[in-house]
Amino acid sequence: MEEKRTELSELGEFGLIDKLAKSIELKNESSVLGIGDDAAVIDRGEEFGLLSTDMLVEGIHFDLSYCPLPHLGYKAIAVNVSDIAAMNGNPEQVTVSLALSNRFSVEAVDALFDGMRAAASDYNVDIVGGDTTASQSGLVISISVLGKAAKDKVVYRKGAGTNDILCATGDLGAAFIGLQVLEREKQTFLANPDMQPQLDKYQYIVQRQLKPSARMDIVHELAELDIVPTSMMDISDGLASEVFHLSKNSGVGFAIYEDQLPIDKQTYDTAVEFNLDPITAVLNGGEDYELLFTIKQEDHAKLDKHRDIHFIGHAQALEKGNLLMTKNGNQVPLKAQGWDHLG
Repeated sequence: MEEKRTELSELGEFGLIDKLAKSIELKNESSVLGIGDDAAVIDRGEEFGLLSTDMLVEGIHFDLSYCPLPHLGYKAIAVNVSDIAAMNGNPEQVTVSLALSNRFSVEAVDALFDGMRAAASDYNVDIVGGDTTASQSGLVISISVLGKAAKDKVVYRKGAGTNDILCATGDLGAAFIGLQVLEREKQTFLANPDMQPQLDKYQYIVQRQLKPSARMDIVHELAELDIVPTSMMDISDGLASEVFHLSKNSGVGFAIYEDQLPIDKQTYDTAVEFNLDPITAVLNGGEDYELLFTIKQEDHAKLDKHRDIHFIGHAQALEKGNLLMTKNGNQVPLKAQGWDHLG
């Protein structure tokens, strides 16, 4: 009898993670939280340690035909730091592991590390080790980050309560639209190598794709204002997908308001140029690495004048579901297409 074969695409990235997580038993008392949040949580006595790992694979997560190696190095560190920010923690150390094909010279690896060193400096983290090995097909980057948080300050995806306010930092959809610009310019170049890329008017959104920032500034500002979010995560797979994660983990639904979604003018205009709906880009684009979090009603006044934190909705009873309140007053069930790297 032939053994049943289940394709990875049937489960998808998150389904596969859920399946594997169910088979893992934590045996050490110090392992406070394993799989299921932006970082693992480890009891270190006076405080919690935070540990997260991310992998970037050539051809899946980046394309070296338009991604400069220093930018890629910076991004690799930043996206890991973002996971620590999402737990309301502070990063301290990173390890860097690389799988390299013989396409890469010593100078190329140096250029990659130039970006990593710049990010390490910006986020005040130490590169303390890692591994290198050969690859038969391109470049693979795996980074682990170790951080810390006070035990009463760590924030999980769970914890949002009914009527909490849903907040998002920065603006959304820019990285996804920036990727569309880069892909178009690549195709133009392939068709005619004499054509120079036309990126000048797209600088902001292209930068958001190639060299995103982790929002540690927001983590520090929340601490200064004595605000501990009730739940939080970073927006790496699209706003709608992350809202569903907070909903599932916190046991609440969310209503988000279309007219409150933060979108940069360059993102909006370029989406229209590409015949894409800007709101769809905001909801389902990936790699913004902004923070999505909930706060109690009483903390609203402390953030009311903050120019980079936007109140985009509120938590509601779980049975009400996750809804998009459109500009014309309709309630539409939220759909999460997100980014699935196994789909």
